[in-house]
Amino acid sequence: MTLPRKAGAEIWLQMACSFNNWLNQATGTLVVGLALTLTACGDSAPTRFGDIDQARVLTADSQPQNWLTSGRDAGKTHFSPLQQINQKTVERLGFAWAYETGTNRVLEATPIVVDGVMYASGPMGRVWALDARNGKEIWKFDPIVDGQINRKACCDQANRGVAVWKGKVYVASLDGVLYALSAETGAVQWKADTIYDKMRGYTVTGAPEIAGNVVVIGSAGDELDVRGYVTAYDLETGMQKWRFFTIPGDPAKGQDGAASDSAMEVAARSWSPHSRWDMGGGGAPWDAIHYDPATKLLFVGTGNGGPYSRLPRDPSGGDNLFLCSVLALNPDTGYLVWYHQQTPGDQWDMTATQPMIFTDLTIDGQDRPVLLHAPKNGFFYVYDRRDGTLLAADKYARANWAKSIDLRSGRPIEDAEAADYSFAPKLVAPATFGGHNWNPMAYSPATGLVYIPAIDSANLMATGDSKPAHRPGLWNPNVAVYFMDQVAGAPESLPPAMQKALPGLTRDKDALKQGGVLRAWDPIARKIVWEVPTTGWWDHAGVLATGGGLVFQGSSNGKLRIFDDRTGQLLKEIDTGSSILAAPMTYMIGGDQYVSVMAAWGGGGFGYSHPTDAFVKHGNKGRILTFKLGGGEVPKPPELPPVGPIPAPPAQFGSPAQIALGAQLYGRDCALCHSNLRGAVTPDLRRMSQATHDAFQVIVGGGALKGAGMPGWADVMTPDQIDAIHAYLISISRAAFEAEQKALKEGKTPEEKPGFFRAG
Repeated sequence: MTLPRKAGAEIWLQMACSFNNWLNQATGTLVVGLALTLTACGDSAPTRFGDIDQARVLTADSQPQNWLTSGRDAGKTHFSPLQQINQKTVERLGFAWAYETGTNRVLEATPIVVDGVMYASGPMGRVWALDARNGKEIWKFDPIVDGQINRKACCDQANRGVAVWKGKVYVASLDGVLYALSAETGAVQWKADTIYDKMRGYTVTGAPEIAGNVVVIGSAGDELDVRGYVTAYDLETGMQKWRFFTIPGDPAKGQDGAASDSAMEVAARSWSPHSRWDMGGGGAPWDAIHYDPATKLLFVGTGNGGPYSRLPRDPSGGDNLFLCSVLALNPDTGYLVWYHQQTPGDQWDMTATQPMIFTDLTIDGQDRPVLLHAPKNGFFYVYDRRDGTLLAADKYARANWAKSIDLRSGRPIEDAEAADYSFAPKLVAPATFGGHNWNPMAYSPATGLVYIPAIDSANLMATGDSKPAHRPGLWNPNVAVYFMDQVAGAPESLPPAMQKALPGLTRDKDALKQGGVLRAWDPIARKIVWEVPTTGWWDHAGVLATGGGLVFQGSSNGKLRIFDDRTGQLLKEIDTGSSILAAPMTYMIGGDQYVSVMAAWGGGGFGYSHPTDAFVKHGNKGRILTFKLGGGEVPKPPELPPVGPIPAPPAQFGSPAQIALGAQLYGRDCALCHSNLRGAVTPDLRRMSQATHDAFQVIVGGGALKGAGMPGWADVMTPDQIDAIHAYLISISRAAFEAEQKALKEGKTPEEKPGFFRAG
C-alpha cells in the first residue's frame, strides 16, 4: 500500500480528526491529545486564543496546521510542510470563504493562524480576529489614527502584520503607537508611544517581533527627516527596555543614553562632523526585524540615507554606518554583537529592510546556521548568523551600481561611472523600489531553493541642491527620481536637462527594459534555477512554498498563481478579481488544508500610480481570500462603471509664472502620492468634480478629507501657493480634456498616456 505524500504530523492530525469525529458522532465524547485542539478538528468554535510561546515556535513543523509567526516558523521561511494541496490535487483548489475588511487601501500582511483563529492586520494598524474555518469575525480593532499622519507616510497606510504571543496580539499603528491586545477579545492591554520626536516624519509600518522577553518595533521615514531606531518593550507591561539608534546623532548634542551609545562611537567615524544632522540621516528599520532563538540574536535590517544624495548628506563621502546594514543585537540589552553594511554611503535608496530567512545549509562541507537576505541592492547575501561571516553575495537582479562584492572585506566594488549621480544624471539599477522589496520571499527545504519576488529595472536619478533646506517633518530626499514608465513613455515630461542627458544614458538597448519576475535562487550553487515573468515591474507579490511541491504567488491583475516548485511550470491560476501584493499562507482545520491571502492594491510609488486591471475593473475593496480543495469560484467584487470622459475643467486662472510655481510645488509636496495623474489608489486629478474645484482650498489646506487619506497643508503652504497648485492642475486637466475632445471629434479613441507631473 502506498500512502499519499504527506508530512507525518499532517497524517497524524487527519487520522486523529477522523477518529475524533467518528467517536463524537458515536458516543458524544471528544478526544483531545498532544497539540491537537478542538479547533484543529473543526468540531466547535475556537476555545484557545493566542496560545503561542517559544516551545511552540521551535516545534512549528510538528504542528503544521498552524501558522505561528509572520513567516510560519522561527526562520520565517514562508514554507509549510502541508501536502494535501499538491501537484496532483491543486487543480481542485477553489474558493472557501472571504472576509471584507471594510478598507480600500493597501493590504500587505501575512495572517497568523493559531488553534483555529486567524489574526490579520491592515491599514493604519487595524486588526481582525477571525474563525479560520469560515472567516466569521470574532473581534476587530481600530486604533483610530488622525488622518494627518498620511503626510508622513511615504508608501500608503501600510501595515505588515501582527505578533501573537501568550494570549496577546501586538500591533503598531501608522502613527507609531504599539498596542498589546487581548487575543480573545481585542481589548487593549497596554499601549506605548514609540515616536521620540514628534516634529520629524516618523511612522511605523512593520510588524512587531517577539525577541525573548521583549517585543521590538522599528521606525520608518527616511525620505522625510528621521534618524532610525528600534525599541524594545516589556511583553507584559509595555515598559521601554532599550532603544538602539541605527546611525549617529548630532555630535554637539552628546550621547543618547541608549543601548546604541557604544556602537555610535564606531559609527560616528564614518560620518563627517559637518554632516546634515538636521535632516535626520535615515537608517530607519521599517521592516526585517527577526529574532533567532538558535543564536539568541535579534537581526535588524536598516534603511537608506536621508537625504538620498551622498555629498549634501555628508561632504566627506563616508560610509555612513549603519545605513543599509544588517545588525545583530543582544535582545536582552540592545547591544550590538556584529554588523555588515551592504551599501556603504547609500545614495540610491538601497535599503536592507527586506525580510530575512534563517535556515541551516551545508557550505563547503561545513554545516552552518545561515541568514539569507535579498535586499534592494540586487545582491543575494548568505551570512553565518552566529558571527556575520559573509559566505556569498551574488547578483540576483539587474544591478549596475556595483560590479561585485568582495567576500573578504564585505565591501561592494562600486561602479561610479555607471551609477554615481552626484555630478550628472545616471540611469541606476536597481530602481528605488529595489531588486526585491518588502514582499516576503520563501525558502523550501525540500528543493533547497529561495523563491524571490524580484524586479529587474532602473530609474533616472539626479542630485538636487548642494545645500538643501531642511523641511521639518516633510519630504526631504533631495534627489530627482524618474521611473522607466516616464522615461520611456513620456520623456517630454522630463526637465530639459534630463531630456538632454537621456540619449547617452539609454544607448544600451536593454537600458529601458524592466519587469517583475518570480525567481528561484539556489543559495548553494549561487545561481538562478528558473524564473517566470509577472505582469509588470510593479507586480512582485509575496510568496508561499509548501511541502506539496508548490509555490503560490498573487498578482496585481487579481490572479492567484500556483507553480511547480522545481521547474516553475504554472499549474493553476485562480481569478480573484482583487489585486494581491501580500504573501499567501496556509493552515489546516478539520482535515482540510486552506490557503489564505490578503488582497488590496497600494503601497509605494507604483501602488499610487499604477491602476491594475483588477483595480480598474473591480476597485480596491480590501478582502481576505481563502481557498481549499473542492472549493468554488471566487465571488468577485461588483464591476465598476466605465471611466467616463474627462469633464470640462473650470476656466484657467493664474499667470504662467503662477502655473509654473504650482508645478514646482506639486512636484515637491504632492507627487509623492499623486505621481501619475491618472491615479490608482489616489484619484485622477484631471477628473476633479466642480465641487472639488470649489472646495480646493478647504481640502488641500484645511484637510477636509484627511479621514480619507488627504492631509491638510495649511501649516506649510500659503493660500496663494495652494491656488498656484490648483491653477497648475487646471492647466493639466484642460490640456487632457482638449486632446480627448479632439480625438473624439476625429472619430479616434483617445490615447490614455501616463499623466506624469511636469517637475518644476
